[in-house]
Parts: sequence; C-alpha cells; structure tokens
Amino acid sequence: MNEITTIGVDLAKSVFQLHGVSSEGNVVLRRQLRHSQMLEFFQTMPGCLVGMEACASAHNWARALAELGHEVRLMQPSYVKGYVKRGKTDQADAEAICEAVTRPSMRFVPTKSEATQGRLVIHKAREFQERQRTQIVNAIRAHLGEFGIVIPKGIHKIDRLIAACDEAKLPVPARKALNLLAGQLTDTQKQIEDLTSEVPRNAVTDEAARRLQTIPGIGPISADALVAALPDISDFRSGRDLSAWIGLTPKPHSSGGKERPGRISKMGNSYLRRLLYLGAMAQVSARRRGKPGNNWLWGIIQRKKPKQAAIALANRMSRTVYALLRDGTEFQVAQAT
Repeated sequence: MNEITTIGVDLAKSVFQLHGVSSEGNVVLRRQLRHSQMLEFFQTMPGCLVGMEACASAHNWARALAELGHEVRLMQPSYVKGYVKRGKTDQADAEAICEAVTRPSMRFVPTKSEATQGRLVIHKAREFQERQRTQIVNAIRAHLGEFGIVIPKGIHKIDRLIAACDEAKLPVPARKALNLLAGQLTDTQKQIEDLTSEVPRNAVTDEAARRLQTIPGIGPISADALVAALPDISDFRSGRDLSAWIGLTPKPHSSGGKERPGRISKMGNSYLRRLLYLGAMAQVSARRRGKPGNNWLWGIIQRKKPKQAAIALANRMSRTVYALLRDGTEFQVAQAT
C-alpha cells in the first residue's frame, strides 16, 4: 500500500532531496541524503521510476541508478518549473520533479553514455578556449589602441597582433603586460589547434558523422558535434522538430486566430546552432561571389540579407541532417535544389 513507485530527486553538490510517492499518489518519502549515501540508499530500494532534472551530474547518476534496476528519466529544468507550487526550496523542487516525471506529455532527455560525454567535453573545452582567445585579442587591441596602434579586427589577424606587441614602442610596464597577454594568446591558440586535431579522428571513424559531412557547410567539427549532442533521431517526428530543437525556427506569436511568426527562438543547443550558422554563412558568402543561378539558395540570397539567408540555410541544413540520420543515406547534390 505504501510501497514507493516514483521518486523525485533534486540533485545538488553534496545534499540531495528526495520525494517519493506510492502508486496511489500518497507521499511516503521525504528525505535528505548526502552524496555518499545516494547509491547505498537506492541499492536497498526495489526498482522504481526516478525523475531528475537534466544538469551537470544528472547523466552520471542516471547511469548509476539504471545499473541498480531503476528506471531513470531526465527532464529539462524549465519543464519542471511549472509544477513547483510555491517558494523555492529543495523539498518543493523534489516534489515538483516527482510530479512532472509522471506526466504523459512530459518530454525527457535521453541519458548520455560516458563515450558520448567524452566527445562533447572536447567540443566544450574547445569552445571555452575560443571564448578566452577572443577576450585576449580584444584586450590586446584595446591596450594597443590607447597608444595609437590600431589593428584590424578578426581572428585571422592574430599574427599581426602579436607582431605589433613585439614591435610597438611602449612604456616598460605596458610592455611587460602586453608580452604576458601575447604569450597567453599564443598558448591558447596552440591549445585550440590541439583540441581541434582530436575531432577529425572521431568524425572519420563514426559512420553517421562521415555521412553528415557530405552536406555542404558541415565539416568534421559540426558533424562530430551533431552526432554526439543529438538524442535518438526517432524522438523527432520531422525535420522541423529537429530544427525547432536546435532553435532555428521562428518563435510563434498567435492570438485570436492570427499567427505572427517572429525571429528564431534560439532555444536548445546554442553550440550546434552556432556551428550550423557558421557553415551556412560560409555557403552564402561563396554563393554570392559565384555566378547567378536559379536554385533555392540563390533565390533566398536575392530576397534576404546575408545573415537572414544564412539562418534560412541553417534551418534547411538541420532538416537535411534529420533526413540523413533517419534514412542512413548520404547527401545527393544532384537532387538538392
């Protein structure tokens, strides 16, 4: 009668809050556990449904609890928020998670394997290093600008920026500081190149990533990131669902039967969205320099601004990714219009 069938777990760094209910919906468990007590507690529990918010450590706990015979479901925190009755407490959050995980309309996040998470760490570390490189470049340009030395923008101007630091006539304190930043920029650039060299190895050995690279605008980095970050492709009903999951579809605004689509939603995985946009922008730039034509991309370029055309192409590319992963095929240029 009071057997626990569903448990909501509010994850944290050291203290976890649990909320359990029976099959009749009666609350039979409210408990806090330390990090070291989690596995010991669930080892003594019969198999039940466990709900968690998809956060940094959620996939690791999901794998560990699944090995103990529990059914673990991960949910986006934004989807759980609507089930919080009042206040922001660990107990209220655990109760909301326990309620949300039983909803038939809830959307769940597939649990990632260790291998998949390992591939994503390379991309996340590379993205972090790229942000640091941008910050260092901006700092050096700003400091040189204070002494009247102007260097054009662009990552491809790094060598010129470092040379300007070496050749500029600067006060001793400024020279020391800029040499330090220039050395940090050189080291960061080398680290990015080392991480980038790891990606093609996965992209070559993975059959799905190899097929995605046949799509114009998608290279080894984008293909490997798509394969590692995307859930099971069967979770999407259509290519538009995948595009919406990445955040490349217009945000809907409807009232009184009138629909007013706005800008793209920018929901979902921002890293995948940026990679698809950069690949699309490269295709748009190359097409604008080419000869006039009558295909789909040329028509978009004539009607829209370059960045708008790139978003439209990125949307189309995401739908092509869906088709290739669903059917196990390669991109056919002759059939693309």
